[in-house]
Amino acid sequence: MLLDDELAAYRTQTVCSDPGRMAEWVGEPPSDLAELRRLASGLIFHYRANGELKQHGFDDDRLPEIDLRYAEEQFARLAELRAGPLETPRAATERILGCCRDFTLLVVSLARRAGIPARSRVGFAGYFDDGWWIDHVVAEIWDADAARWRLVEPQLQAGFVDWATGAPLDLVDVPRARFLTGDEAWLAARAGRIDPERSVVAVGLEIPALRSWPYLAHNLVLDLVARAGHEALLWETWGVLDAFSAEAPDAALAADLDRIAVRLADPAVTLDEVRALAADPRFAVPEVVTNHSPLDGSSRRVTLRTS
Repeated sequence: MLLDDELAAYRTQTVCSDPGRMAEWVGEPPSDLAELRRLASGLIFHYRANGELKQHGFDDDRLPEIDLRYAEEQFARLAELRAGPLETPRAATERILGCCRDFTLLVVSLARRAGIPARSRVGFAGYFDDGWWIDHVVAEIWDADAARWRLVEPQLQAGFVDWATGAPLDLVDVPRARFLTGDEAWLAARAGRIDPERSVVAVGLEIPALRSWPYLAHNLVLDLVARAGHEALLWETWGVLDAFSAEAPDAALAADLDRIAVRLADPAVTLDEVRALAADPRFAVPEVVTNHSPLDGSSRRVTLRTS
């Protein structure tokens, strides 16, 4: 059972989720989970999941929006694209380009603004492609009545059908067996319950760093730092993440990742423990990270905000 101070911590905005100067424009979000999810799902347009962007009216000068890391920047851009109330339905080009991380960041930001504990979870979804675990980010939002975390899927539209069941996926209470958080995916692969070779960013993307053990390790670390309070861009690396570019972690590091995953998967783990694990110099988010653009493959150094 989470302590009150831990729930309070997850009600508190992080540097990335804080709407900052846009808080007044954002207003008071709904407290209903379904409404929160619906609102966030209409603010982002996925930069690669909907086919050719030009067919939807996006010009190339919109592409840099995928690197907007802070909710404050994202809300400001949304206000530029259309100044009306946040909850008014938006056309495709009135949304900002982003990915699952951004849908999730905004639903987490809105939930926290509504006083609801929320956090991002980085892992793998089993509901997109038959037999594959696809890189994905969803929200965990606290259900006070049931005293448990719900997995909330903000990217997908109502009626999305899970290939495995043939039924619509419950977007405000995703079954735990259908989305594996970073720790769960790592432990499942180590135990042979899932095939690491079928844990990927995209099925046809044959880049070693973006599939199997390197990416399982990558998402374990990103899930760790998200739980500790930093919702990273998915294509940025630092510290030990740079070592996952081509090969699986060596035996010593894999054993350390085993221990981290076991602690994160334990319902009794405390937020203080999570923060201590994330403070390890190998995993801690530094002031400067490397952004590996998914658009053109270029890399650049980026200095992060500290407050």
